Amino acid sequence: MKLSVRMVAVAAVLATAACAPQTSGNSSSDKDEKTGTLRVWLFQEVNNKPKEKVVDSVLAEFEKAHEGTDVTVEYIPVETRAQRIKAAFNDPTSAPDLVEYGNTDTAGYVKDGGLADVTEEFTAWDEAKDTDPTARQSVTVGGKIYGAPYFVGVRALYYRTDVFEELGLDVPRTQAELISTAQQIRAAKPELYGIAVGGAYTYGAMPFIWAHGGELATGTGGSYAAAIDSAAARKGIEAYTSLFGDDNCPAAKCAAMTGNDTITAFAAGKAAMAIGGDFSHAAVEAGKVKGTYAVVPLPGLKPGSIAPAFAGGNNLGVLKSTTHRTLAVDLMKRLASKKAQGELFEAMGFLPTFSDVRQQVAAKEAFVKPFVETLAADTKFVPASPAWAQIDAGQVLPTMFQEVVSGKKDVATASADAAKKMNDAFGSVG
Repeated sequence: MKLSVRMVAVAAVLATAACAPQTSGNSSSDKDEKTGTLRVWLFQEVNNKPKEKVVDSVLAEFEKAHEGTDVTVEYIPVETRAQRIKAAFNDPTSAPDLVEYGNTDTAGYVKDGGLADVTEEFTAWDEAKDTDPTARQSVTVGGKIYGAPYFVGVRALYYRTDVFEELGLDVPRTQAELISTAQQIRAAKPELYGIAVGGAYTYGAMPFIWAHGGELATGTGGSYAAAIDSAAARKGIEAYTSLFGDDNCPAAKCAAMTGNDTITAFAAGKAAMAIGGDFSHAAVEAGKVKGTYAVVPLPGLKPGSIAPAFAGGNNLGVLKSTTHRTLAVDLMKRLASKKAQGELFEAMGFLPTFSDVRQQVAAKEAFVKPFVETLAADTKFVPASPAWAQIDAGQVLPTMFQEVVSGKKDVATASADAAKKMNDAFGSVG
């Protein structure tokens, strides 16, 4: 098997993205070559080696089944995916044939004309009948299917059992207790963050907004208006941003932290708590805290309640510009198959998108329980609008959090400014 990693100069890609039009309008390639090199972009994880092992196994079988074909894989940073993928839509010659993308990006990528409609192939795929309905919806726009669900994910509260035992602390049952507990830990152990938080960790912040009754936006049918500046949303913003300070996670260090950064800090033993996903399990297990941590659902406002979590996950999509459509679709199905998803769960803790496979792994692995409980309690999603990709790429919400924790703006001003940017984006897509 020939497997290599394509290295693309970031500066060149960003320059392409900067000068490219907002939408590509590119059309389907008229070629469908059955041999040659397929290019694949997958996301880089905190601990990527287990993922690479699963992917390599799939590629070995794929290349064995398709003589004269090889695959090159590049693992790209999640944080810069918007620029990279948008640039690929506008430059088919440098674009991959198959790409992993966040489920929040589907509507935007379809509007940009970058993803191929694979409704016929997906519907004919025997395994597709067991796909979780929510996961299937995440690849569906306007009744058409633009990929295959790769995994689903939600976040919960990781905490250090040894630290809690040493300090005689109870596991937080409410968000107020979470905040006070984090501060108690920091006071007793100033070398630790009570809870690692990040100003660029949008999906870690959202449960605070939702738990307080706030919403990112309101609307249906593709027409949305920002609600991030509502009174309820502001309370959630205040709760989350209160965790940035010398009494927990100093703004100078934590304002720029991403979700991966917070998990890295926790796994390295630098934090007593962190908000992490089921997909963070492998990285934590590989860290210094192995054997000294546990996970519970992130608490809501009332004792015993669970904060609404973002229903996350990733998909795999074939680019419309591919010159290897048949091969790319086959590879997509192999990477997203029940077998591969089961192996990804074993390697990374990623929850499968197939209902039957998820039930099997939940019965087998205890660590899945708090995430399954969170999924069952209440999950929310970002606005199903093409504008979300623009809002996400523009770092609208991270900028808002960072303005607050740095003291540049108060919550009311920062959230009002964010709402204006969101509404501008919603308006730009009709």
